[in-house]
Amino acid sequence: MPANTKYLTKSPWQQFAKISAGILGGYIISALFHMVLALWIPMHKEVIISSIFTLFILWCVLLIIPYLFKNGWKVWALYLLISLLLYTAYYFGNQNNPFI
Repeated sequence: MPANTKYLTKSPWQQFAKISAGILGGYIISALFHMVLALWIPMHKEVIISSIFTLFILWCVLLIIPYLFKNGWKVWALYLLISLLLYTAYYFGNQNNPFI
């Protein structure tokens, strides 16, 4: 059954924003989330080993989320805000408990 055309986005910039937010923004959030987990949880080796699978699952979920919004640029703003928060947690975690 094809999708109802009234729900499809016709603007190419909105389509680009949703696709790029899902692929690039979703991957950045997934990677930063696992890096933060590895720094803040005492079992960092287990987090890194299991991140092979959980990173892919989280990335797939974050790839779908932009299509729930009407405006793709709002998703980019949300993903950038989440990335900034995760990077801040990574920065302070790396100062207190560095990998190397």
